[in-house]
Amino acid sequence: MAWPTIIQGGMGVAISDWRLARTVAMSGQLGVVSGTGIAPVMIRRLMDGDPDGDTRRALAHFPDAPLVEQILAKYYLPEGRPEGMSYKTIVPYSLKPSRWLDSVTAAAAFVEVWLAKEGHDGLVGVNLLEKIQLPHCATLYGAMLAGVDYVLMGAGLPGQIPGILDRLATHSSVRYRVDVQGALPGEDYGITFDPAEVFPGLAERLGGLKRPHFLAIISTEVVAQALLKRAEGVIDGWVVEFPIAGGHNAPPRGQLKVDETGEPIYGERDEPDLEKLASFGRPYWLAGGFGSREGLVSARERGAVGVQVGTAFALCDESGMRPDLKQKLREMALAGEAPVRTSAFGSPTGFPFKVATVEGTVAEPEVYAARPRLCDMGFLRRIYRRDDGQVGYRCSAEPVADYVRKGGDEAQTEGRLCLCNHLMATVGGGQTRKDGYHELPIVTLGNDIACVLNYMSDSDTGYSARAVVAGILGETTSMAPSMPRVATVAETAGS
Repeated sequence: MAWPTIIQGGMGVAISDWRLARTVAMSGQLGVVSGTGIAPVMIRRLMDGDPDGDTRRALAHFPDAPLVEQILAKYYLPEGRPEGMSYKTIVPYSLKPSRWLDSVTAAAAFVEVWLAKEGHDGLVGVNLLEKIQLPHCATLYGAMLAGVDYVLMGAGLPGQIPGILDRLATHSSVRYRVDVQGALPGEDYGITFDPAEVFPGLAERLGGLKRPHFLAIISTEVVAQALLKRAEGVIDGWVVEFPIAGGHNAPPRGQLKVDETGEPIYGERDEPDLEKLASFGRPYWLAGGFGSREGLVSARERGAVGVQVGTAFALCDESGMRPDLKQKLREMALAGEAPVRTSAFGSPTGFPFKVATVEGTVAEPEVYAARPRLCDMGFLRRIYRRDDGQVGYRCSAEPVADYVRKGGDEAQTEGRLCLCNHLMATVGGGQTRKDGYHELPIVTLGNDIACVLNYMSDSDTGYSARAVVAGILGETTSMAPSMPRVATVAETAGS
């Protein structure tokens, strides 16, 4: 089959929104929407008035009209939120979610994929994080109802996903085994999603669904080999992320070591053996520093089908990032600044996380210190076993006293970021608290921020996703003659 050359990174929360994915898909490549936090994303768009009517137009095509009526009645505000009004929240996932939570999550995933696929026959994928396990099944089912073409997942070992996709394609009930801290040998915990219970009669009306291709996002061939042994279905290919990629990174192999600035130190053991990976007989794409024409050439020379690109798309006109943040970061790139560092301990997931230091964001120590600690979205909560054998939920970014009361180690709370709230603010959906406090953003990008210079002119810092696609494929040059092309990090590292 013909695989895409460029995969647009699935950056959350809603950086990779439907507008970006649709533009890339219409350019002939794989556009990807982020499935992270998808229900609050839809809810906040509706509460902000859905000014262009896009969310409501997509919901009109969702195959459960009574549910759509309930969603609109509960969340849609025709005039938008009054100033100072808080967004409505939805109860975080647990091992026994409500039917309402599952149905709204599925509807939100449907909306994002349906809009990304509207009016063309290009390819659209959805990206999820293995670390955020509880919403997986509902999100995937909603995306499949909209005809999603690819599913991509990293930040863990997503070996269950291929089998889940097989069963959801027949509207069958699925159970996802989840990680529980402190679980005893032989104990098994999981979350169940049954389409027949959440959406009665839907299977009979729709018939079977298309089973999307599945690409696992990995860091080394060792991870790929482990997945091949454990996978409960077909893995169609790999996206190999190098440590300079944005968002969450795989931790260095072995004992974690950090440099004098607190960044994790990666070594030779963290370099993927691409020859070994190729022997597994599946296509792969390289990610992290390959966002240019030369990056694509380098990747193909190393046996890759193509590249996955995040940073260049994150700062393009169509991405969901707030325009003022995009402008600041483009200007920083023009000035030759390198604001991105890897935080070894910032994410509650425990994975290293790339953070861009931008004025007015919680990357600034004084801004971080001024934020009251709380956890009300709960996507990064970890499940733990209580002494009575039941489960509890805790997040290292919640109030320290609460975390410790739940058996957590106080040392793990230091420097932790509330990524759920901060990333939502990065796309303009920051919560307004009853006391007037407004959540501030955090920006994650790859180390190769300078790659955006390949797509900007000397008279305008703006650029489109189409320019990124064309530039990587070598179809056009969007650079003005006075601005030399900038090498990617992968090139300067000798890749």
